[in-house]
Amino acid sequence: MSKSSSDLYELLLQLSEPISEALSKAPSQSTAVSVKSLLEPLLPRKPNFDGANLRASIRDFTLACALLSTSQSSAHELLTWIPKHLAAAADSAFLEFSRAYSDYGGKSGDGLVAELMAEVMPVLKERIKESSIDKSADGDEVSAASARVPVGFAVVAAYQFRWFVTQIDYSHSGKLCALAVPCGLTALDHWSPEVKGQGMISFIHIVKSVDAAHLAWCQDAILDACRQNIASSDEIWHLVVEMSVLVVTRTQQSDPRSAWFDKILNEMLSHLERQPRNKERRVAWLRYVEPLFIGVGSQTD
Repeated sequence: MSKSSSDLYELLLQLSEPISEALSKAPSQSTAVSVKSLLEPLLPRKPNFDGANLRASIRDFTLACALLSTSQSSAHELLTWIPKHLAAAADSAFLEFSRAYSDYGGKSGDGLVAELMAEVMPVLKERIKESSIDKSADGDEVSAASARVPVGFAVVAAYQFRWFVTQIDYSHSGKLCALAVPCGLTALDHWSPEVKGQGMISFIHIVKSVDAAHLAWCQDAILDACRQNIASSDEIWHLVVEMSVLVVTRTQQSDPRSAWFDKILNEMLSHLERQPRNKERRVAWLRYVEPLFIGVGSQTD
């Protein structure tokens, strides 16, 4: 049976109530950014249905569930306070609502997440960019923007971004790329390793899920971002290697003489040579690099 708009809103209230109650009992945070305070306004509380705000309520509810859900895979101080049962409740609530929404709109699969991408991606992109390092006209880096906005907001947005990207399968690949890539590049350009890492995980999912043809319009920008991030910190080195190898081998497979193979490989080798005693980096590199060697070797076939 198809649900009406008022039925959907009533379901939102029902699903949000136990999450809101659990949040109210959660301990206060001693961090610069209170994730608890960011989450609470996203969960609908008004008992009276307002059709004009239904879309915004659905979007905010999904953003809240996204952050709670993705906290399960995070060791960041902003998210470790979220108990597993609360994250699991968010997963369950979103699944139930997305099924009801599919019935309401006669849709299936990841329709709700795909629909919200157009609204959510620009918002998350701007939130990540707010605390990035600006560059002046003469190319000198300045951190005025970073000083004004706590990086915690970008960390939260990066985790939400990753959740949205990884909910969509290859059947929406064209739309996914067009909407997700600009936000992902903004994450890779951020100075925070935590933000960068979520961007890398997102690109790994995208590149694994889509046909290379869907990346043709942005492949050089992504490859350049990969190259620039090869000197990343230890905690995300394995991610930048996996991402870089995937991107260059998937996008350049039809052009075995592409200069990108040499650029990425030489950058990695140069970085490893500067840290000859860093065993962890070498192990991570050896784990993922084989497809890149195969791509380079094919030039002599």
